Amino acid sequence: MNNINETPSIEGQQRRNALTSFLFKLFREKPLGAVCGVITLVLLLIGIFADVLAPYGMNETSGNRLLPPSAEYWLGTDDLGRDLLSRVIHGARVSMVVGLSVSLLGTIISVGIGALSGYLGGKFDMILQRFVDAWLCFPALLLYLVVMSFVGLGMLQVILVLSLAFGIGGSRFFRNITISLRENDYVTAAKAIGCSPTRIFIRHIVINMMGYIIVALTVRVPEVILAEASLSFLGLGIPPPNPSWGSMLSTSARTYMVTAPWLAIWPGLALSISVYAVNMFGDALRDLLDPRLRGGQGSFGFAKK
Repeated sequence: MNNINETPSIEGQQRRNALTSFLFKLFREKPLGAVCGVITLVLLLIGIFADVLAPYGMNETSGNRLLPPSAEYWLGTDDLGRDLLSRVIHGARVSMVVGLSVSLLGTIISVGIGALSGYLGGKFDMILQRFVDAWLCFPALLLYLVVMSFVGLGMLQVILVLSLAFGIGGSRFFRNITISLRENDYVTAAKAIGCSPTRIFIRHIVINMMGYIIVALTVRVPEVILAEASLSFLGLGIPPPNPSWGSMLSTSARTYMVTAPWLAIWPGLALSISVYAVNMFGDALRDLLDPRLRGGQGSFGFAKK
């Protein structure tokens, strides 16, 4: 009876030790990636608690138009008298929501298309991959613009369009991984003992891709943030009055760039910091989690004993 009760606690302790060892290895081997991971976490918390952290409402106007940074308005005001700090903080929410949502949904689509195509093979793989080839022939930004012009503006539309675009485009990566995994001896052994194709696909293919899936999730976020900012900058992304860093760079920032440069500096700096931080954090996770870079020692780089 004691052994049964002790088993979950032992497994939980092993998971905590693995997580602690992974965090220690992250800060020791990838200090820049660890710092950028902290910045990413801070940006995520800013987005979650934007309503609490913002000193003013995101669309609260006043008579103080185009004021430079001061003690009252830390980042200045725009041409409508809105506090720029508050709008940058709420813009972090938009970027984080879109970035994480699209990365998650796009990765699910990529894994679904790529893993099924690589595992089933044959005519199904050939037909599906020709569709993927046709999709990849179109320039990404042009494809976004065409689709957004049909579905309309809005955060939900941006998330769905970018998820579909990134999901189909990234499916080739998971297809190649699936083809490599299905040739392993343990898959052959599972077939020999009579395991069903569904069980083999889930337990031996998808589960062994988890390291690659985590890496794809983190690496894809900065690309999504830039794609959303590009669409908003062109007027086909997040519609006003919701603040987006891309739309903030497109509207009053271009008009008053000379007389009020802070309108372009702060949203551009926030966009640059977020993309750089998430990118460096994703690269650090890739170096630590990718089995091909860790000598095939497992998801956390520790050899199983």
